[in-house]
Amino acid sequence: MNELETRSKPDLKREVKIEQGLENLSMYLDGLFRIPGTTWRFGLDSLIGLIPNVCDTLTLFPSFYILLAGVRYGVPKITLLRMAFNIGLDYVVGAIPFIGDAFDFVWKSNKQNMDLIRTRATGKSGTGSDYAFVFVMMGLLVLLLVVSILVSVWIIYGILWELFTGNI
Repeated sequence: MNELETRSKPDLKREVKIEQGLENLSMYLDGLFRIPGTTWRFGLDSLIGLIPNVCDTLTLFPSFYILLAGVRYGVPKITLLRMAFNIGLDYVVGAIPFIGDAFDFVWKSNKQNMDLIRTRATGKSGTGSDYAFVFVMMGLLVLLLVVSILVSVWIIYGILWELFTGNI
């Protein structure tokens, strides 16, 4: 293999050293507890998510911190978009009663995002446009959060209205 071929191949083994606090946050959210006799793990995201919508909202904000860490470690925008998608999917499906609870035990968005940071980080701090991009993504996710809460309130109001007016 000549020198040109060596330089053109990506270094697939490259990983950036991630701060321990970020690793711990991901572990608490997605892998704190292990089911005895198995290798299957789940975390506080799955447990807190058992209370629909409100608690899924609470676990969204630590996920935003991991997304912002992606910018600090120089993750490319396309990977930041993938990380935001992971968070959004976790939130949207996790907000559905019963189905979302089962999904939360399987889908580990924070662990996936940490793996993306480890493998795609350049080690350089993100630019202003990277931060702007992430804040737009976070804004869209917060908008999704607000809309889902409003829809939940509207559904609950409709059910209560039907119960109290005697239509059911």
